[in-house]
Amino acid sequence: MRILIVEDDARIADVVRRTLAEAGYAADARHTAADGLEAFAVADYDLVILDVMLAEEERGGFDVCRAIRAADASVPILMLTALNKIRSKVEGLDSGADDYLVKPVHVLELLARVRALLRRAPRADLPILEAQGVRLDPASREVTRDGRAIALTAKEFAVLEYLMRNAGRVVSATELIDHAWDGNYEGYSNVVQTYVRYLRQKLNAHGEPDLITTRRGAGYVVAVNP
Repeated sequence: MRILIVEDDARIADVVRRTLAEAGYAADARHTAADGLEAFAVADYDLVILDVMLAEEERGGFDVCRAIRAADASVPILMLTALNKIRSKVEGLDSGADDYLVKPVHVLELLARVRALLRRAPRADLPILEAQGVRLDPASREVTRDGRAIALTAKEFAVLEYLMRNAGRVVSATELIDHAWDGNYEGYSNVVQTYVRYLRQKLNAHGEPDLITTRRGAGYVVAVNP
């Protein structure tokens, strides 16, 4: 899952970005309305976290929210504000936001709000993802295979979740990088192949058949349950 943060306070933006990254999300931070809208136009984001008060901006957070909502009617928007006032919350919700969080932000509450919004998003699949005995719970971030618990790193979980959300469809390495890594990623090109290998070692540790099939020259696919 890839998340866009539009927050003019670089310190807060970095805390939010690192919190999301540690939880397994790919997160990009932008500090102005213009940069935020440009990023949203270029990449495919699963959720937007947007500050209400963008300092010294002609387009405040509410205007940015309306612009994003006009471009994409389904992407979840979580607004952050230092103003704990009903009028401010109402304006944000009327601008197209899905939820509201008052600063200072507690990281556990932030992650809970993010999980809830992603579960409710129209583009999201069923909350529990299952294929070939593998069960992935996006809320608890637990993965099992035939009842056996499988410990995954945050990035392994992100790759597996995206593949399972797109079961039955070939997902290219480029698409996986776009959704599981942030926009600053400039690493080696076979990183996806490496993480798929890690996943296979853990998922097939007891001799189970491959959950992830490689389509040479095209990408990776998880078969849909019959």
